Amino acid sequence: MSKDSENRFRGIPVVQSGAKYKTDQGFSAIKNGVKNRAGAEPVPRGQKPKWLRAKMPAGEGYAAVNQIVNRNRLSTVCEESMCPNIGECWNAGTATIMVMGSVCTRACRFCAVDTGNPKGWLDPEEPANTGRAVRLMGLKYVVITSVDRDDLADGGASHYAECVHEIRKQNPETAVEALTPDFNGVMEHVDIVVDSGVEVFAQNVETVRRLTHPVRDPRAGYEQTIEVLRHAKQHRSDVLTKTSLMLGLGERDNEILQTMDDLREAGVDILTLGQYLRPTPNHLAVERYVTPEEFDLYRREGLEKGFIEVVAGPMVRSSYRAEQVLQKNNVGLAV
Repeated sequence: MSKDSENRFRGIPVVQSGAKYKTDQGFSAIKNGVKNRAGAEPVPRGQKPKWLRAKMPAGEGYAAVNQIVNRNRLSTVCEESMCPNIGECWNAGTATIMVMGSVCTRACRFCAVDTGNPKGWLDPEEPANTGRAVRLMGLKYVVITSVDRDDLADGGASHYAECVHEIRKQNPETAVEALTPDFNGVMEHVDIVVDSGVEVFAQNVETVRRLTHPVRDPRAGYEQTIEVLRHAKQHRSDVLTKTSLMLGLGERDNEILQTMDDLREAGVDILTLGQYLRPTPNHLAVERYVTPEEFDLYRREGLEKGFIEVVAGPMVRSSYRAEQVLQKNNVGLAV
């Protein structure tokens, strides 16, 4: 059951998508990141191809992870981004933890995370709570991501690193992947996270160069992301670098291949490719549904270009089965 569903069940008012509301910390935010637009067409129902059907989240594993997340006052990108894989991952005992709160200072038009200005707010107990949650879930591999925090002097890099340090302190055998903001391209802040003890450093390019705007917030950029990934690899060659592309936003095949070339030239090791799904009527529409066969083709193209692994499929998200990437079998999808 989602947080909104739980709140409805308990009689707690639910903020409507696109509406402005006041957070528990006292600052304003927009639900699901994009304001209501006059004339926005509803998300069509019953028109998705059969390969995009996901099971409703339920089960003992799902309930156990949900309880751990709530008790430790954590946010997960699984919930905040409306990920269709939440049931599968939580039942497997895995979750992608989102630190620095659940309100982003940016407003990308594909993303369902709430947007606003947290005005410097951070939970000082979050690093310890994050480490504890990882221990309680018994994770051997964890992905830590975050909202963008342009309101913080270092973009939140120091707090992010504290969370990683606490995970390693409480879980010395656990591998950590950091899926980070771009820190406005300030490489000293990138270094703080890269040096925090992560095995994988990820920053998502999201789409091809031509579609970067309007898909991403104006403060984000195609070149900026690639330079962050390039710097991370040059700074610590032993840390794997990773990025993700959403397909179905109107990109062309030659643009996908050019993006692969640009990423490989920057030394990126791992690429994930998945289908963009429109989270609310206020977000960008889906331009096409990419078939499983097309994803297989893109994966082969990427492997030929030299990526260690290309994880590709309609339901793939940037942290989907992340712990299985180095098995080099499309995280089990190819088996």
